Amino acid sequence: MTIKLSETVPDFSLKDQNELVVSLKDLNGHKILLSFHPLAWTTVCAKQMNLIEENYQKFIDLNTIPFGISVDPVPSKKAWAESLNLKNLKILSDFWPHGGVSSKFGLFMERFGFSERANIIIDEKGTIIFAKVYPIKEVPDFEEVLVFLRGR
Repeated sequence: MTIKLSETVPDFSLKDQNELVVSLKDLNGHKILLSFHPLAWTTVCAKQMNLIEENYQKFIDLNTIPFGISVDPVPSKKAWAESLNLKNLKILSDFWPHGGVSSKFGLFMERFGFSERANIIIDEKGTIIFAKVYPIKEVPDFEEVLVFLRGR
């Protein structure tokens, strides 16, 4: 990864599945979980987003706002969110510039055109406090993320 623990994350703005703009600078005072997934409409990515949705309130109770993020365009994100019945989780579109945010984190895999699967936690001051890349076919362990957040 390009960005390492203790580094400050550069601000970015992306649209969610409802075309609402989410800017990192507007989320100061909260921890942020960015859960990168390669592509919508795939089984492992669906499980990843469903697990975040199932644990959404636990993240909120730990002052952490979770987001899913991939290179898919907003219309695809919207249809996918509806198919997954996501009620709380915002899934962000890193479509244009294609993979721009995942590239800033060193997670964009140019040869495939999508990001690695990873969880990044940013603290209230905009500093990376947790970063883990997972095998592409493996659902991230969100219990380890929650345990980490409980210890903060």
